[in-house]
Amino acid sequence: MIDALYSDRILKLAANMPRAGRLAAPQGSAERVAKLCGSTVVVDVVLDAEGRVADFAQDVRACALGQACAAIVGEHIVGARLDEIETARDQTRAMLKDGGPAPTGRFADLAILETVKDYPARHASTLIPLEAAAEAVRQALARTRLAGAA
Repeated sequence: MIDALYSDRILKLAANMPRAGRLAAPQGSAERVAKLCGSTVVVDVVLDAEGRVADFAQDVRACALGQACAAIVGEHIVGARLDEIETARDQTRAMLKDGGPAPTGRFADLAILETVKDYPARHASTLIPLEAAAEAVRQALARTRLAGAA
C-alpha cells in the first residue's frame, strides 16, 4: 500500500529538484510549513512586465511527496500567471480531499500525486509548494503595482 504512495516516479521527482535555492533579489517570497510533519517550502519569484513568473527558486525541506510536488511546480512555473498557479493548487486540493479530477493545463503532471488522496495526513505537505508559489506571486504582484503607482 505504501509502495503505491511512493512510486518510482514520485521518488525520481523528489530526487531531482529543479530551481533549488533562493533568488538574490526576489519581488515576492513566501514560506509554508506543514504543521503535522514539519515540511517547509520557501519560494522566491520575479515577474515579467505582464505579471508572469520570469524567475523562480525554491528551498524545499519536505517529505518525498512535498518534494515531488515542488519538482513539478519548479519544472512548469516559469511563464505562469497567478490564476494558473491558483487553479493548479485548487485542482490538486480537490483531487486529494474531494476525489476531484486531476489538474489540467500547465501543471497537469500533478496528477501523479493522486494516490496521496488515500493518506489525509500527507495532504498538507503535498500542497505547500503550490501554496507558497501562489503567495509569493501575490506578493510580487502587490509590490510591482505599488512600484508602478509611485
